[in-house]
Amino acid sequence: MRLWSLHPRYLDAQGLVALWREALLARAVLAGRTKGYRHHPQLARFRARPDPLACINAYLKVVFEESRRRGYHFDPAKLRASRVRSKIPVTTGQRDYEWAHLTRKLRRRSPAQYRAVAGTRRPRVHPLFVVRRGEVEEWERP
Repeated sequence: MRLWSLHPRYLDAQGLVALWREALLARAVLAGRTKGYRHHPQLARFRARPDPLACINAYLKVVFEESRRRGYHFDPAKLRASRVRSKIPVTTGQRDYEWAHLTRKLRRRSPAQYRAVAGTRRPRVHPLFVVRRGEVEEWERP
């Protein structure tokens, strides 16, 4: 499971579809509707929030919006209303780690997407997050 801190605009088609599926799975886990992935480290930052389900729903909304922008047909019935009062902090180290990880994937899997984003020096993060100085997050498994 990879719930990117990066804005979904940088993902290739395969990555965006995978993100949608994995975020839906994350919502099921956070709602207690599945036995698998309950202790997945990627969920720690959502669980640390006052309303983890509202956060994952807000996360999904942005992924859905990116899919619409590209002309994909993700199911809007899977969206849930959400009201998030504050953003989730993400460190510069985590953002940079994810960016290096993503660009390696894109270079192999989707050269055109890689070329489209390769010149990006400071990638945007998903709007649910706010960047703070710091190292790679403790929950990340490098």
